[in-house]
Amino acid sequence: MKAVVFKKYGGPEVLQLTELEAPTPKDTEVLVSIHATTVTAEDPKMRGFNHPPLLKLPVGLMFGFKKPKKQILGIEFAGVVEAIGARVKSFTPGDQVFGYTGLDFGAYAEYKSMPEDGLMHFKPKNLSFEESASMVNGPLSALVYLTKKAKIKEGDHVLIYGASGSVGTAAVQLAKYFGANVTGVCSSKNLKLVKSIGADDVIDYTLRDFMKEDKKYDIIFDTIGKTSMKECLSILKPKGKYLLTEFGFLHICAAICTSFFTSRKVIVASSNFYWKKQDLIFLKELAEKGHFKPVIDKIFLLEDIVEAHKYVELGRKVGNVAISVR
Repeated sequence: MKAVVFKKYGGPEVLQLTELEAPTPKDTEVLVSIHATTVTAEDPKMRGFNHPPLLKLPVGLMFGFKKPKKQILGIEFAGVVEAIGARVKSFTPGDQVFGYTGLDFGAYAEYKSMPEDGLMHFKPKNLSFEESASMVNGPLSALVYLTKKAKIKEGDHVLIYGASGSVGTAAVQLAKYFGANVTGVCSSKNLKLVKSIGADDVIDYTLRDFMKEDKKYDIIFDTIGKTSMKECLSILKPKGKYLLTEFGFLHICAAICTSFFTSRKVIVASSNFYWKKQDLIFLKELAEKGHFKPVIDKIFLLEDIVEAHKYVELGRKVGNVAISVR
């Protein structure tokens, strides 16, 4: 099978397309013929071992300090069940599926064995493989933060900073589905897009400072880690929540302190630890009912994975960058 491997940490050029033997599924595993995957914002960090100081030690212990223990990246996928193990009952060959490989990675390849009870489900019937592969990381992160952490409810006023990214475009659509009044913050070139996916108001951060506007929010969701915690807390309503997907030591301390001493909360979390198959099913149903559609910026071929990584590292991608494997 074709696969993209990296045997040392470094720039995009360490990614190499090669031929490997396809895996054989165990009794409780499903062999997926991968048709599409993605390059998330985290993939270049793993490839280059470019992690925040708090994460370098645990990541190094799990995945290697000098060279990667897991040599095939990729966490999101969509494809077709090629074969099943002897004890598999939920899937049959020919089923179209999408899902998340977890810390095993491995989606930058033509085949991947997945446990039957892993985070995988039948793909949305109305979406392409590239769209379905983009239905996992960003949407699940947004769903966990908005529902399980912020307890979003109808009528909430929600500000989403970084509203044009993978998590941001998902958060705008989900917040609107749950009945919130949504304000999206992004650059001028993405205003029309963010408005088109459901935002009630869109702020061009180069022209308007949402901190100086006379408006309070129930939820402020910073999906890229670029807002001021002190300023955001000042424009939260009582019992408001400030959500962060990118955070440091001070944010962790603030999250602990606010959980005990104030009504306004700082919330940080590694959201993937909260992902459940029911959440994947929920997103699939939303997509099939027309309430959710992943935003795709560009689609690259697997052979062009180096260029895809270079593009994602620019930090300007809109929504998701997909990889067509087949």
